[in-house]
Amino acid sequence: MNTTEKVVLVTGASSGIGKATAALLAGKGWKVYAAARRVEAMRELAGLGVVALAMDVTEERQRREAVEEILRREGRIDALVNNAGYGSYGALEDVSDEEARRQFDVNVFGLMALTRLVLPSMRSQGRGRIVNVGSVGGRLVATPMGGWYHATKFALEALSDSLRLEVRPFGIEVVLIEPGGVATEWSGIAGRGLLVASGTGAYAKAAKDMADGFEAIGRGKGPVTLAAPEVIAKVIAHALETGRPKNRYAAPCHAKIILFLHWLLPDRCFDAMIMKQLASLGDPGDKCRCSFTCRKRRGQTL
Repeated sequence: MNTTEKVVLVTGASSGIGKATAALLAGKGWKVYAAARRVEAMRELAGLGVVALAMDVTEERQRREAVEEILRREGRIDALVNNAGYGSYGALEDVSDEEARRQFDVNVFGLMALTRLVLPSMRSQGRGRIVNVGSVGGRLVATPMGGWYHATKFALEALSDSLRLEVRPFGIEVVLIEPGGVATEWSGIAGRGLLVASGTGAYAKAAKDMADGFEAIGRGKGPVTLAAPEVIAKVIAHALETGRPKNRYAAPCHAKIILFLHWLLPDRCFDAMIMKQLASLGDPGDKCRCSFTCRKRRGQTL
């Protein structure tokens, strides 16, 4: 093994931010192990020297075997990028207990279980870095229809803060990345799940409008411009390579703006701003179409 190479495990590397991060780090000279359920989707990374591993973060055996293989081949793990996750959308009233638990299993419990497996080796070598990919929707910002998803990302904020304080004495750093809108498969998955959970019943109109908005955003036609996954990958690479990382990095620019607005505005004003933005998702040409915020229908001033 080239002792100058740093070894990193990146989860959720079959697409989006994870795949872009694995490619970028490989180009920077890291020894990259990329983990995901869809191994076939990582084939092109092999040409960059990335080693693909089959791993569902909710499966104990797969987590353990992946970490053991890396340690057997490399002798150490210098960094872990916890990127695997998905967005489960639907009205809180509609989402089943089973789906809510799965959202936590993937986004929180699976992530922390994998982290536990890498900590002993990092502690023994006296150094290491863990980067958790959260969301701007996990820090002060939550939207309707995304309660369970936001709950997992809020939880990750607290877990990352506690873990950082616990492991810093051992030379291990913990960094949280808070992406805003990114052009990945996320919006399509969230939109489809939203319709499954709330496509009928009391929230059907709102769910349909929001799902249409997710689809439009995914096609680059919505009111929000999505950042390329490579933008977040560069932030992750910086968090891994800088000598003294920040506790948190929000990116791209619109993520920083929304966090600033939440700090600046009273809660009611911020809520109104979020709801107005959601209204524009349903039909950018006619905000009255969306059932989220249609005050105009009730004769009120927007």
